[in-house]
Amino acid sequence: MKGAWIVGLFSISVSFYGCARSASSAPTSPVYGSAIVEVNGGKQTASVGGRLEQPVVMQVNDEQGNAVTGAVVSFHGAKGVTFEPASGATDSSGQFTTTVSLGGTAGRYQIVASTPTKAQKAAEIKIVEIALGYQEVLGRELNEQYCARCHNPESTPERVSNYDNLEVKPHAFTEGDTLNKMSDPDLLAIISHGGPALNKSPLMPPYGYTLSRTEMQALIAYVRMVSDPPYSVPGTLYTKK
Repeated sequence: MKGAWIVGLFSISVSFYGCARSASSAPTSPVYGSAIVEVNGGKQTASVGGRLEQPVVMQVNDEQGNAVTGAVVSFHGAKGVTFEPASGATDSSGQFTTTVSLGGTAGRYQIVASTPTKAQKAAEIKIVEIALGYQEVLGRELNEQYCARCHNPESTPERVSNYDNLEVKPHAFTEGDTLNKMSDPDLLAIISHGGPALNKSPLMPPYGYTLSRTEMQALIAYVRMVSDPPYSVPGTLYTKK
């Protein structure tokens, strides 16, 4: 009787193990979203080959706009751009984060983030990051030292903005709709001689005795690089053979 009881218990254990094994080995259904949106990280600048200061964060949402956990996100970009990591699944908040390093040539780099949908198509979003060459890096440093306090309305722990205290609001260096219409000589004149040089506000002081011509040209190069919409050289024509 005791032997029969032991055999029965063994049979039940084997049966339970087999069920548990079958349940654990069952394939997991893939998780899909319907849209991917940027949370953080677009329109940053870094030196050529450098890493962006802030991570790029994307979120996958369903058709109702709710965050989706476990959806696959993949990144790709132009040659030379690297991602750490380049793909993975969204976390409990529906977000996926990557660190981006730009290529070795100055200019704008388009980055694409995508996630698969139930319709077997990819939902994509494209953002732009900017790699600065030596001249533009110098211009960025000069901007932080002399210009950003008035031209950038956002304060930082390192710099308190004076923007709100000014009666005439300066243009941000990214305001391409306005600054793209000004020629390089015009920008050089207003930096060197102040606002009155172009009948602008006298609140813009002259920097001709503070900055060298090379530094002023570097500042202009930086303004052109970060312009939104992008700056294009006027009068350039392209012909076909």
